[in-house]
Amino acid sequence: MWKLADRMGRRVVILVASLILLTFLTGFTWPQFNGDPQHSGNNTAESLINQSNVSHMALLFHVPLPDSADGPPIFLQAARTISGTRNLLFTTTEYGRIVALDANDGTIVWVRQHSPGNCKINDPNGVSGPTCYTTSSPALDPNGQYVYSYGLDGYVHKHSVYDGSETIDSTWPETATLKPYNEKGSSPLLVATSGANSYLYVVNSGYPGDRGDYQGHLTAINLATGAQKVFNTLCSNLTAHLGLGACAENQSGVWARSGVVYSAATDRIYLATGNATFYPAGHHWGDTVLALHPDGTGSGGDPVDSYTPGDYIYLNNSDVDLGSTNIAIIPVAVTSTVLHVGVQGGKDGELRLLNLDNLNGHGGPGYTGGEIGPWVTVPQTGEVLTAPAVWVNPADRSTWIFVANDYGISGLQVTYTGQFTPTLTPRWQRAGGGTSPLVANNVLYYMNGGTVTALNPIAGNSTALWTASTGSYMHWESPLVANSVLYIADQGGYLSAYSLYGVPPPPSIFYLPIVIR
Repeated sequence: MWKLADRMGRRVVILVASLILLTFLTGFTWPQFNGDPQHSGNNTAESLINQSNVSHMALLFHVPLPDSADGPPIFLQAARTISGTRNLLFTTTEYGRIVALDANDGTIVWVRQHSPGNCKINDPNGVSGPTCYTTSSPALDPNGQYVYSYGLDGYVHKHSVYDGSETIDSTWPETATLKPYNEKGSSPLLVATSGANSYLYVVNSGYPGDRGDYQGHLTAINLATGAQKVFNTLCSNLTAHLGLGACAENQSGVWARSGVVYSAATDRIYLATGNATFYPAGHHWGDTVLALHPDGTGSGGDPVDSYTPGDYIYLNNSDVDLGSTNIAIIPVAVTSTVLHVGVQGGKDGELRLLNLDNLNGHGGPGYTGGEIGPWVTVPQTGEVLTAPAVWVNPADRSTWIFVANDYGISGLQVTYTGQFTPTLTPRWQRAGGGTSPLVANNVLYYMNGGTVTALNPIAGNSTALWTASTGSYMHWESPLVANSVLYIADQGGYLSAYSLYGVPPPPSIFYLPIVIR
């Protein structure tokens, strides 16, 4: 070989005889709740944990957080930090902390807090009542250098991944609400890229009990410029954050686990609202799915498109929020009569298929009805307060949706009537209530009380592939699988991690070509 190298002018790429083994960090990220801008909850990058070995998962670590995080963490591999290169988890806690932890051992790398101060729920004077809190989750900037987190001061904050230092300038921190005592940051943050622009989306709702002057709204922030747009779901003709008394209507929240979803196919964002007045002529959009441009704007003070079920009066009068969950975008066959489809659930326990290009069938906002085919009742019955997971079976390319609620979990397959019109066909159901499910490498995970369970996605009612107790109960917490480790927070204020045999996963490897000069 050396003679050959000499004949080639002594400037060649050769493999060192011993093939020096080096670790290679792939830069995997799980940048926000349920992964992608659709919040699909399907990790197709996982390759180590599968149906045949998931039974060997064991506890890797169980560490306390500064306070409980009512949502899943997010993940960044090979992050450059003040203490070296680490795999990092980020989580937002209920009392406004953003925490960065080492994903291999749970060590806290840095923590910052945007505390409630004197914020008391439904008390503008901050004198009495419960302390304000959040159930939001953070989101990573596409450049991997910053993480965004909701604060209890009414702002969304931008922190350096490196050391947690905050960006403070003419735009950051960015206003999310003028009434943090009435308007709660319930949903996870979302980052999505449309064309040359990336946007951060923040939504607000009210606190439990439906009290106080709140209007569910969206704040969309252009990450390049810091410019923001506001869409109010009540008084949508007013395009700024609303103070007390600014809108005569109130109490329409945006509070679903998937607060905002983005479809690249339609280049629109979608959000669903809770109970309140539905009166398009007055710019009020209670119990409605709204479609907006990616920059957070609508058209003429209204959304670009909308869907409102025909029984919206019943939903409002009975406190049966359509917006207890949000659109789950589902892939369909190229022969489908509708090419861009979403599933919308709600507190009424019904699943509706919607045409994402034309939500109500009339080509614009303000109409009722327009679903694709009949509604489908959730197989296990009960209201849907979680985010469904969407999975495409690699064996036959069929699309599945998994819905968990207080009554159990079910798997429904997308099928077609008359060969071309999509519908949902229930395939299995399992007792035992749970939080938002997740699929990773064709294994379905969900939380049931204080237990995390792994299932076969196409036969979830068969014997579980694996279970483990976390030691505490769950609320909105749901699992994350990243870099071959499952992570879960709980209401006891702990973060647990499970890996194969309870050891950190091996780094991926490759053989490095060496250049001889």
